[in-house]
Amino acid sequence: MKDFLYYRHCRHFPMLLDLPDKCGGTDRSSDIFLLLVIKSAPDNYKRRELLRKTWANERQQNGVWIRRVFLTGTTGSGFEKERLNKVLELEHSQYKDILQWDISDTHQNLTLKQVLFFEWMERNCPKARFLFNGDDDVFVNTNNVVKYLQSLEDNDGSKHHCIGFCMPGRVVTRDSWSKYFVPVEVYKPNWYPTYCSGAGFLLSGYTASVIYNMSQSIIRLPIDDAYLGMCLVRAGLSQDIHMGMKITGVYVPSDLVDAHDPCFYKELLVVHRFLSERLFNMWNKVNDPNLKCFGNFK
Repeated sequence: MKDFLYYRHCRHFPMLLDLPDKCGGTDRSSDIFLLLVIKSAPDNYKRRELLRKTWANERQQNGVWIRRVFLTGTTGSGFEKERLNKVLELEHSQYKDILQWDISDTHQNLTLKQVLFFEWMERNCPKARFLFNGDDDVFVNTNNVVKYLQSLEDNDGSKHHCIGFCMPGRVVTRDSWSKYFVPVEVYKPNWYPTYCSGAGFLLSGYTASVIYNMSQSIIRLPIDDAYLGMCLVRAGLSQDIHMGMKITGVYVPSDLVDAHDPCFYKELLVVHRFLSERLFNMWNKVNDPNLKCFGNFK
């Protein structure tokens, strides 16, 4: 918390790894229909590798382009910090999908990581249509996400859109032992305004731009999703619940049923907290053209 408060008012930090041409230039960034924005710690190499091979694979889907970026900072010190940064440099040279800032990659700095990304987007990818914004431990059926976004009436990303697992009026944690601890000196109200879980949500490019602009005048909080919700509430924009966003897990009606039957997941958009081996298996199963599902699995 002391580290967060020390840098709280700083707006700009050096970039260690950049992707200025990721979107093909500002004018061509509208070619990107869905930009996957994935928060990832420097040492989560295996997770990033898995996502590249599954739902975060850059490809054309239903005639539109999906692109990805991983957001990260730095961890450790001395030789350990150098080693992790070298791994990221090697990944970056091979995949061209990492944005890294010279900030401590801590829970309290997730908000800073988000704001720095929106600044990068304004500069390098301002016309991307839609974004998935979330963690690297979620399962995202990006095929379904594309279909859902293409089904929106009269919205090509140039109008407000934000859906997720949204929570109205969450109480502020005052317990100093919790990683969600926020002291009164940082945020006086006892309740947060409505916000969507940062584990995974969808928003339009227009909405991303609004959040960035609002963040210029709203002082940062260490809870990233609550802060983004605060920016949207201040802008007078809604945050809507989508039943396909299962941030707290999937309901399974019986212990006799396999909780990881792909039929429970085939029609969903996002599910939080997936172990790596289960994610790889699930991605291949839900995309199996021979998968047969019967009854109500939603």
